[in-house]
Amino acid sequence: MRKALRWLLALTVFIGTLSTAAGAATAAEPEPTDIKDRLLSIPGMSLVQEKPYPGYRYFVLNYTQPIDHRHPDRGTFQQRITVLHRDVTRPTVFYTSGYNVSTTPSRREPTQIVDGNQVSLEYRFFTPSRPDPADWSTLDIWQAASDQHRVYEALKPVYSANWLATGGSKGGMTATYYERFYPRDMNGVVAYVAPNDVVNNEDSAYDRFFERVGTKECRDRLNAVQREALVRRAPLERKYAAYAAEKGYTFTTIGGLDKAYEAVVLDYVWGFWQYSLLKDCDTVPANAATATDEEIWNSVDTISGFSAYTDQGLETYTPYYYQAGTQLGAPTIHFPRIERKLIRYGYQPPRNFVPRSIPMRFQPDAMRDVDTWVRHHAHHMLFVYGQNDPWGSERFRLGKGAHDSYVLTAPGMNHGANVAGLVPDQKSLATARILDWAGLSPSTVAQAKPLARYDAKLDVRDAEREPALRP
Repeated sequence: MRKALRWLLALTVFIGTLSTAAGAATAAEPEPTDIKDRLLSIPGMSLVQEKPYPGYRYFVLNYTQPIDHRHPDRGTFQQRITVLHRDVTRPTVFYTSGYNVSTTPSRREPTQIVDGNQVSLEYRFFTPSRPDPADWSTLDIWQAASDQHRVYEALKPVYSANWLATGGSKGGMTATYYERFYPRDMNGVVAYVAPNDVVNNEDSAYDRFFERVGTKECRDRLNAVQREALVRRAPLERKYAAYAAEKGYTFTTIGGLDKAYEAVVLDYVWGFWQYSLLKDCDTVPANAATATDEEIWNSVDTISGFSAYTDQGLETYTPYYYQAGTQLGAPTIHFPRIERKLIRYGYQPPRNFVPRSIPMRFQPDAMRDVDTWVRHHAHHMLFVYGQNDPWGSERFRLGKGAHDSYVLTAPGMNHGANVAGLVPDQKSLATARILDWAGLSPSTVAQAKPLARYDAKLDVRDAEREPALRP
């Protein structure tokens, strides 16, 4: 009996040993080598679609994020990201527009410069990357920076070379906020045309900008068309009502067609300088007083867009207007050449563009904190602005504590300003710093030239077009 028990015990130990060995063998299986398999092996990562593009692998993915990074137990949502894969040994550029992410393969300027990979992130609360139900109190710059931090931590083991953060306009702001809250993640930041509204109630810089931008002839043309659109408010609003009825547009959020009409018209001059160049003044009616109603309508619609302040036009950008009214701030400008009797509402606050069911409270310290941090702690940061872009009127500036950081202005350029548009010596400087921050060789840095050839389909060089008064 004792022998039988000893034999049974030995058999049990032997089987256990085999099980342990089998488990060890399973654990020792090699990690996947195909980039898609490596990405999908990341916990929380799932594939939406893979799209072909010559020389790259391109993936549209979802990544599981906490709704509230301070309280991860309060639920999750799926955040859309894309990966333009070049090679795991190349630098990686982390891009966000601050809005929706495009699911068409594209390459931002720093990605072309370093010939690298590009990870693009959809900003939280832009659909489909919106929690359901949506707790709007979790839409702030720290939560968004924490989204980026988690994505970076998840992908860094795959893309182990240097990383750069970039973005244009609200995306440039986003890259800056990310650096402020997680300064150890990125090796460098390239922020394009990033507004910096430190004191929300003091916007005189914009008024000064519109007094001197471009030429007097161009300014006079634009001001005259804007004024004429208000003089002809009655007939043009009738046209607007017919247009809205045809398209099925409504005006509940802003509070009526009249408010929407004035908002579009008051965006006109700003919108021109944001997206057009001085040479485009030839497209503006030369004599507004003698122009037809159709000519005035077409000019305003082309530049400002009469759909912008409809419920349907506002809906996509509710997350932006919410942030503008809670943390980012929004510009207010004056119109000294237009009689007061013609302006009923003036520049309307972001609160008017967000459904009343969503509570909002402005936090004046948010931008002051970021501005102070940049002035005193900026490290490996490049800010690029356009000379004729109104958003550059309130910009980031560097203080004594900044190191290896730069604020450069592209002459004559608008909201699409980039490194390629800088004067030659500044272009060389900026390109060299980007290459250096990307961890490339000194000889490569010294050449100060983009490493990848320009691709007309892949490389986006125009301003990131949004309706006027959205950065």
